[in-house]
Amino acid sequence: MSAEPLHRWSAVRLARALALRELSATSLASALIERSAALEPRLHAWSSFDAAAVRRRARVLDRAQATGALHGLPVGVKDNIDTAGLCTEYGSPIYAGHVPKVDAACVATMRAAGAWVLGKTVATEFANMVPAVTRNPHDLAHTPGGSSSGSAAAIASGLVPLALGTQTAGSLIRPAAFCGIVGYKPSPRRIARAGVKANSDTLDEVGVLARSVDDAALLAQALCGAASAHLPSTRAFAPRVGVTLTSQHAALSAAMAAMIGAAAQRLSAARAVVRDAAWPASFDALFEAQRTVQLFETARALAPELQYRRAGLTAALAGFLDEGCRVDAAAYTAALTCGRNARDTIETLFADADVLIAPAAPGAAPRGLVSTGDPMFNRPWQLLGCPSIALPGGLDATGLPLGLQVIGRPQDDDRVFAAAAWIADALQIDAIAQGRCLD
Repeated sequence: MSAEPLHRWSAVRLARALALRELSATSLASALIERSAALEPRLHAWSSFDAAAVRRRARVLDRAQATGALHGLPVGVKDNIDTAGLCTEYGSPIYAGHVPKVDAACVATMRAAGAWVLGKTVATEFANMVPAVTRNPHDLAHTPGGSSSGSAAAIASGLVPLALGTQTAGSLIRPAAFCGIVGYKPSPRRIARAGVKANSDTLDEVGVLARSVDDAALLAQALCGAASAHLPSTRAFAPRVGVTLTSQHAALSAAMAAMIGAAAQRLSAARAVVRDAAWPASFDALFEAQRTVQLFETARALAPELQYRRAGLTAALAGFLDEGCRVDAAAYTAALTCGRNARDTIETLFADADVLIAPAAPGAAPRGLVSTGDPMFNRPWQLLGCPSIALPGGLDATGLPLGLQVIGRPQDDDRVFAAAAWIADALQIDAIAQGRCLD
């Protein structure tokens, strides 16, 4: 067996070794427990982690027959996703000690494919904007992003090979970008949301965080009900790529703008067809429309907490919900219509491109834990229902990751995975996210 530490192994490699019984779940669990013990006091990625329970579950798996493509693979699960018998507090003291009796649908599907829950990862308060305690493993003085803070930090630092997260605005793509890993946000309703604490029926999606495109695909396909894994890297697919900085390009850091430009040049040199994708003026309204939909629906989804447990909310979240309560039905309907109209004309942006590349965030992770960063460059794609994959695109001058976003047409997730795998290979960016943070 390789001398490389198990926390650096890809999920695909671990799955193969576990299936062939070349690696035991017990050995893997022990390595990850040791990794967490070393890093967690500084990182704060886990909201719930029981080493003794992890060892017990691993021993059971070693005695059991393989049940699916994910047999024996441990997964971190965001704290806003229900897990039977495991504390799930939704990032809020209002639900301190809450233990669901049943799994969320995505967790049940994952378990049926053979995976198991290593622990629960920190989420921001009700998966909204208020920062949590988790730190960025590339620099502990910086945010890891949110709201899937713990999942992103755990993947980047090698605490777990795969993790579940959720996104309403930019809660998968932005933390993936800030932590230098891969994040997948699916098309609407591709992964079941039952059992996930709701914020927005229109916008909420369950997604995946991993250290490679193939790893993300392995879990995503199981969550979508595929019986066997189809790795996107096996497809010979040089994509046609459109490049857009959107109309908000003035908000980009110089390093981010330069990274996108350099990536486009390198993809062209690798024989992809690359062109500028003209951002339609009619799409400018998407940024605010997404926020309006999120405000309106989140205020109603969390109405019981606002009405009956307001003292348990932070002032920032209570203020956000109050703002959402003031959004009237006409403004909400107009925002939904804006999204539908843009979807109907999305070919004006994509044209002959298979995928678009765009910034995953305005720049690298902000310093401090007072903000999880701005989801500006995620909002339009979320309202459009576009599948997107964050890739580590390089590092800025301070050594912090910069994220590239690969975006597809709604329901064209398989093509996005294939294109992202080709782009990751062409840009030779895999080594940025191999679990070496804090080594």
